[in-house]
Amino acid sequence: MKKIKLLAIVILLVITSCKVKYVSSEFDENKVPATPNYAENKYWAVLPTKIPNQLKPFVNTNNEDLNCDVFFVYPTLLIDKKNGDWNADVNNVDFNNEVLEKSIKYQASAWTNVGRIFAPFYRQSHYRIYIDPYTKQSGDSYEIAYQDVKKAFEFYLKNFNNGRPIIIASHSQGSAHSKRLLKEFFDGKNLQKQLVAAYLPGIRIFENEFEFLKPMTNPTSYGGYISWNSYKKRNFPKKYEEWFKGGVTSNPINWNSISASKLEDHKGLLYTNGKFYSESLEVETKNGLLWVSLPKVPKRFLLSFVKNYHFADINLFWKDINYNAKERLQEYLKNGE
Repeated sequence: MKKIKLLAIVILLVITSCKVKYVSSEFDENKVPATPNYAENKYWAVLPTKIPNQLKPFVNTNNEDLNCDVFFVYPTLLIDKKNGDWNADVNNVDFNNEVLEKSIKYQASAWTNVGRIFAPFYRQSHYRIYIDPYTKQSGDSYEIAYQDVKKAFEFYLKNFNNGRPIIIASHSQGSAHSKRLLKEFFDGKNLQKQLVAAYLPGIRIFENEFEFLKPMTNPTSYGGYISWNSYKKRNFPKKYEEWFKGGVTSNPINWNSISASKLEDHKGLLYTNGKFYSESLEVETKNGLLWVSLPKVPKRFLLSFVKNYHFADINLFWKDINYNAKERLQEYLKNGE
């Protein structure tokens, strides 16, 4: 009986979610939140000298022992349908805490003990920027978000990098901004020599979008990028053609051109209870999508109703990413880069 009631609730949520309306109005530059000053530590979620509590359980290496940097850009978390703002306020303590509790804890943490993590707070665009008819109202919102990321990266280069190897890591909206960073700063530029890898899940990237940077199809390759969009096996999103088809789809378990993985290949996901579960899922690449089996985790029955695994693009493969990033860095350093 309880399962039937739960199913009814899930179905109701699915139906009503199709009718969600957002508080919205035309973009107004006079209402844009104050510009962050990245010379001030408060505008960074993570710095080598500012490790938030959400990261500390995963850190077991002194920052001074790490010879790589990770520049991390978090995904869209400004999603409240009652919030009519077009850009996030980086001085909003509650929103910043949400960034720490969600993205930093479950996503950026995958690169701990690989490199020093740099993660700026930025005035990201509200989620409705992706939804018609709101997209047409968004004005300069997305550009403002990117310019923050760019300024933070420029500040990082000038004040922290000192020629060290770089990993770019991101998700969703963060990956879209990171893709642009790669085009402006790395693709065919001198800085490309310092790129260990770019992890860009959560968006579609066509193979010919960069002139010099290439998708990596070997677990020890470096100097390129990887990307994937997670979805439940044997299912296709409604906007598959528009948002996914034709995109580069990396295998975040085997990290090679083999289209499918085995259960025993999976090194481990980070679950909401803070525990890791290995040999929990299988994947299959499917023309722009990464099909994922139902993870073997507690209360997996609830997950059986979920088709879109976008929210878990990174933590589904937490240990796989962590191990792979170390492997790529080791190969990069071994070759004298």
